[in-house]
Amino acid sequence: MCRLYAMHANEPTRVECGLVKAQNALMAQSQGDMEGMMHGHGWGVADYPDGVPVIEKQVWAAYHGEHFAKAAARVYGRTAVAHVRRATVGATSVENTHPFHYGRWIFAHNGTIPNFEQIRFRLLDGMDPLHRSGIHGQTDSEHVFRYLLSLFLRHPEKGLLDTVHDALSQISAWCAEIDPSRPPGLNIVLTDGPHLVGARLNRSLFHLRRDHLHICTVCGETHVKHKHNTDYRSVEVASEPVTFDEPWQEVPNGVVFQATADFRLQMRPLPQPG
Repeated sequence: MCRLYAMHANEPTRVECGLVKAQNALMAQSQGDMEGMMHGHGWGVADYPDGVPVIEKQVWAAYHGEHFAKAAARVYGRTAVAHVRRATVGATSVENTHPFHYGRWIFAHNGTIPNFEQIRFRLLDGMDPLHRSGIHGQTDSEHVFRYLLSLFLRHPEKGLLDTVHDALSQISAWCAEIDPSRPPGLNIVLTDGPHLVGARLNRSLFHLRRDHLHICTVCGETHVKHKHNTDYRSVEVASEPVTFDEPWQEVPNGVVFQATADFRLQMRPLPQPG
């Protein structure tokens, strides 16, 4: 179990309230989520200042000290990803802390692949040698990330949404083959900055779309330095709603999704096991 958050907008946007100050901010979820579980095995915040990915990660809990709050406060961009970890596969270490990155790509995962030691060899067999040798930790998450990038490297013409759909369908099929009573948890977000794709599979996930300037009820300000000739658009995705006074909508279980040009979530169902 982990908790993740992603924001994608057409203008640089601050995410400090969603990560630190809101009623159910990610920092609060690290101490105790809606299910009463703590996510204290590390945190990471990633964004694209000046178009280049910057990732800060630490192995302690987000609610310990000021480091997470300071990292969240500096973020002002069109795309951001944050994660708090509850370790299931892999030790508590920087190498095993989300988000993972390669080049322009940033990836975070909430969930667990059951029987991972068996699935791991299949993932490795499906990877390009470049990505196989680039794995630095032990998590199922990093292996899924490198598997996704390998598939996209081989067939970029398929597009990101189809690549994620095919990859997660294959992983789910492998899990069902080994033990159909233990389905995988595969909530993910993957971005290169201009594009955002993801999935909900067997973990909670919600999204919020904004189609106008928003006055935050937490800080009393907008989160953007708005260009008046632009209609502000954004979409946020989170394991749990981070605010309680906005119309967060649940993402249906068993779908992959991508943020469209007008910042909606285009969804496609994953095949049902069996």
